[in-house]
Amino acid sequence: MNRRSFLRTAAVLSAPLVAAPLAPIPGALAQAVRGPASENSKSNPRSESARRIEKATAAAVAMQRRDWEQGILAQALLEANDRERVILLTKAAIVQRTPDGRLGVVLSGGTTDPAMGGAAYAKAAEWTKDPQIRLAVDELLDWIRVKAPRNADGVLYHVFGAPEMWSDGFNGAPPFLAAMGFYDEALAQIEGFRQRLWNPEKKLLAHIWDDGKRQFKDGNFWGGGNGWAAAGLARVIRSLPRERRQDRERLAAFAREIVDGCLQHQRADGLFHDVVDQPSTFVETNLAQMLAFAVYEGVAGAWLPASYRAHADRMRAAAREKMDAYGYVQGVCGAPDFDRPGTSTEGQSFCILMEAAGSKAAPAHG
Repeated sequence: MNRRSFLRTAAVLSAPLVAAPLAPIPGALAQAVRGPASENSKSNPRSESARRIEKATAAAVAMQRRDWEQGILAQALLEANDRERVILLTKAAIVQRTPDGRLGVVLSGGTTDPAMGGAAYAKAAEWTKDPQIRLAVDELLDWIRVKAPRNADGVLYHVFGAPEMWSDGFNGAPPFLAAMGFYDEALAQIEGFRQRLWNPEKKLLAHIWDDGKRQFKDGNFWGGGNGWAAAGLARVIRSLPRERRQDRERLAAFAREIVDGCLQHQRADGLFHDVVDQPSTFVETNLAQMLAFAVYEGVAGAWLPASYRAHADRMRAAAREKMDAYGYVQGVCGAPDFDRPGTSTEGQSFCILMEAAGSKAAPAHG
């Protein structure tokens, strides 16, 4: 079901609350959220990244999560080399396992959303040698490869009960399939989504295609969807072996077009609007984090020019300004309906992903 509207249709929502400024944090809690008083972020940028990763993680693990949220957090912590928490998240996802093989499912879940954590869950299986985790990963892979609903061409649908393909899907099945060595299947999914959602003139992806009606259900260029795609492509490119140079180059060109298309609509403050080409929509934080992650990955992997690092640094600086004293990244497309600014597990996760990638790709800048 469409996660941007699920709770809107499932229950009566109360009127939105107006967020009040955070009060000063007293005592030991203040020390905990600020980190050691002696830390100087300008002189020790790596420590600043580590501090922000820990703050964002602490906030994220306190949040209630659904299948894709559990998965992207597990992936973020994998990128941050936090093995213990990856294993814990994996074992927790298995508790919410469905008979068809999906992991981390609360409420109804989406068809491919659990795959967002697939690569991280597979690493947990590798590290622990736990047969229960290995079996769960194998059954999740079987769900994605064989059982999940798809069209006649094999392109996966994003929700149950409707033949819809979403831009979010670029970061679902393809990175998991590629991480598990099913490169052709990952590329086929990417191409299927691209054919239906890509606007070559705008260099942006529409959000939702209805494959039954052969028309867009949501033709808007949602920032989060383009961010999911850029991040997912970066992960697939990283998984492709060296001998698949042409595939890497083709995906790299596509990812660069998405980044460029978004950058055309970047605000003066370094952020973007929720629908990137519609200034009437709210200012949103997470796309900047998502693109920064993808760009840092691209620079580190040499499929983006080094000059792009400046774009990532600018987006990273803008997103850092949105972290509050408790570690929550404010102003992202917010849970649970993703139709207004707020906080979300995916916003926390991409803070971690951005900081981890930025620390590796640009040591001189943190």
